[in-house]
Amino acid sequence: MAKPVTVFTCTACGANHRKWSGRCDACGEWNSITEEAPLSQGPGRGLGAQRGRVIPLGALSASEPPPPRTPSGIDELDRVLGGGLVPGSAILVGGDPGIGKSTLLLQAAAAFARAGASAVYISGEEAGAQLRLRAQRLDLADAPVRLGTETALRDILTTLDAERPDVAVIDSIQTLWSDTVEAAPGSVGQVRAAAHELVTFAKRSGVAVILVGHVTKDGQIAGPRVVEHMVDTVLYFEGERGHQFRILRAVKNRFGPSGEIGVFEMTGGGLAEVANPSALFLSERGQPSPGSAVFAGIEGTRPVLTEIQALVAPTTLASPRRTVVGLDSGRVSTILAVLEARCAVPFAGLDVFLNVAGGMRVAEPAADLAIAAALLSAREDHALPAESVFFGEISLSGALRPVAQAENRLKEARKLGFSHAIVPAGQKADGSGDMRLDRVSDLTGFVGETFGAG
Repeated sequence: MAKPVTVFTCTACGANHRKWSGRCDACGEWNSITEEAPLSQGPGRGLGAQRGRVIPLGALSASEPPPPRTPSGIDELDRVLGGGLVPGSAILVGGDPGIGKSTLLLQAAAAFARAGASAVYISGEEAGAQLRLRAQRLDLADAPVRLGTETALRDILTTLDAERPDVAVIDSIQTLWSDTVEAAPGSVGQVRAAAHELVTFAKRSGVAVILVGHVTKDGQIAGPRVVEHMVDTVLYFEGERGHQFRILRAVKNRFGPSGEIGVFEMTGGGLAEVANPSALFLSERGQPSPGSAVFAGIEGTRPVLTEIQALVAPTTLASPRRTVVGLDSGRVSTILAVLEARCAVPFAGLDVFLNVAGGMRVAEPAADLAIAAALLSAREDHALPAESVFFGEISLSGALRPVAQAENRLKEARKLGFSHAIVPAGQKADGSGDMRLDRVSDLTGFVGETFGAG
């Protein structure tokens, strides 16, 4: 029998290599290649040795009812899940250490249990006494949640198969170990095997399984990327430790919209829902000051208003600093280049600092105009009107491009008392009511009209 060939796999992209190297040739990641145990293909073990069963095939025209959902009673969590928990679904929740993943999922398990669903919480990181102390602090001691502490995958699957709860929380996937894999807990092989077994169990039994995943220093869920492909939903729990706000974001959802967010506030009694995130993010905004612009954005299906803050100051360094928090630094560099090349507004010899208030992260291109407005306001030391909001995408030529869901953005701004919006000239939006729209065709015109230069 031929000797099995050792395989080296990249944990970032899944590419296979014949030997170990420091850098993956497929995706360019460093130190991401790990050794995998070879697959035995002895006599009678290959796929062609035995014929499999014929699987049933259906037509595209076949109609099936939508999957039933179990609401938790936590509206922000149900929004991110797409309306509630689907039986037999597998959900992966990732986030920075100490951000509140275990707190959120203990509250979620208690909410499901109080709503009538049976819930099991199994921890591989904390003892039962620690979990009960946390439950008492969160005022959840009376919730009918059954707790367990175990890291052996076989014992966990046997317990879940015997109990058959409606929802099972596993905290965390990196602490589990399978006796069929000769590797340490948290390794690529162990994480892949544990995820595969738990997802298979969820599909076979109808138990909704929620997995907690650790993240790397780059903010990605640790372990092989294939785990994110296995599960139905991937949620990231975001936030800054210095802020009380936490964002639960769906980056993948087979049963609902991806990109949807739920907003929570970290309090002494746990995570509290935020029904109106825009009002909370703008609550500490005082009198108009230079460098502050309000962006009317869309997160998933929800309009959210956030404050973009900028500071521009002279520097003595040969290379001015560009510090960006909550925004794409590449996008900010592009906007600075457009301002210099198309509007003749130089930023050479100036340090630039940009921040999104409240620890929010903004990724959509519609924030370009608000970023440019904050930068120009800080540079010219000129405060923007307090009743104004901004949105629009900036092209490399300096033109302003329309963005989607303008009516929802304006409706949210009107609800919070804003009466003026600066939008691209081609934007299809209604300025009726008490909302006045100023349409600008390019960035040069915006600079001239708002700051008296161009």
